[in-house]
Amino acid sequence: MKYLVYITGLLGLAAAIVLVVHQDWTAIRGAFDHAGWALLWLLPFHVLPLLLDVLGWRTLLAPRDPQRRAGVPFLFWVATVREACNRLLPVANIGGEIVGIRLVKWRGLDGAATAASVVIEVLLTLVSQYVFAALGILLLIGLTEHIGTLNSVIGALAASLPLPIALILLLRHGQLFSRLEAFATKLLGGPSRFTELLDGSRLDREVRDLYGRPLRLVVSCGWQVAGFVVGSFESWLALQLLGYPISPWDAIAIEAVTQSVRHIIFFVPAGLGVQEGGLVLFGGMIGLPADAAIALSLVKRAREVGFGVPALLSWQWAEAHRLHAGWRARRARVAADASDGQLPS
Repeated sequence: MKYLVYITGLLGLAAAIVLVVHQDWTAIRGAFDHAGWALLWLLPFHVLPLLLDVLGWRTLLAPRDPQRRAGVPFLFWVATVREACNRLLPVANIGGEIVGIRLVKWRGLDGAATAASVVIEVLLTLVSQYVFAALGILLLIGLTEHIGTLNSVIGALAASLPLPIALILLLRHGQLFSRLEAFATKLLGGPSRFTELLDGSRLDREVRDLYGRPLRLVVSCGWQVAGFVVGSFESWLALQLLGYPISPWDAIAIEAVTQSVRHIIFFVPAGLGVQEGGLVLFGGMIGLPADAAIALSLVKRAREVGFGVPALLSWQWAEAHRLHAGWRARRARVAADASDGQLPS
């Protein structure tokens, strides 16, 4: 799996480089000169869609955290780290979720409940992406009155639809994590640290408990769809600043369809090449020049780096601070034992 991630990442990077190199760099440079430092507004703007996603996550986590130990500000920070891991690190879009579970557990929340909230949130993200993709396809058909180019996207989405449906049913009725724990125990020749951390039966119960709260699932999904829609205005704002104004409906359409392609080809790290190709293809359907589409993709990449690198640095600082605090606590315990004449041999 690790090698697949590296290979697809390199192929995607090569495709992105080819797309970028073959554009009119004079026009791209002119677009950036036109926008100037105003492009930095995209950094604080990204807070809005991410905050909506966090509200959806908090909706799922709330029943197991009535004391709000993991409130919205803390979960927002965790969400920035999750997103940065998935967008900037070669983790095939799943490493961020594992990191997120670890960080939330720092607040003393039950590991199984935290993991269940992330599992269901990821599942609802899949559902939200299909809803958003359907909205974008309908808008693009209405705006361009042409469906031919979209046939492959519609077909790919339809072909991938059984996967989330099967996952929904499996999580609801299939004792997925208990079976995974049993398989790992058999494979490793007995209980291990992995099976202890997984705790499959409790995780299955927590997942079923969330399934038993349909209103929370609907509200969380609604927050996520709203996050996708608001996030599409990043493209609208960026193109306004670059000197290629489009309508809000155009922005939602190309963002939704491009996101759907990234969803289908999820195994490519950071959607390298996928995002660039999608913006060129679907932007062209609404009359957006290819050089403008590439400029938009470069702006998006720069925003991901500008927003994500501080998040990764803050995560590493928090890990180092926690490690140092644990080391100091251990030294204090050893010193206390020594003063009591109980220094271990």
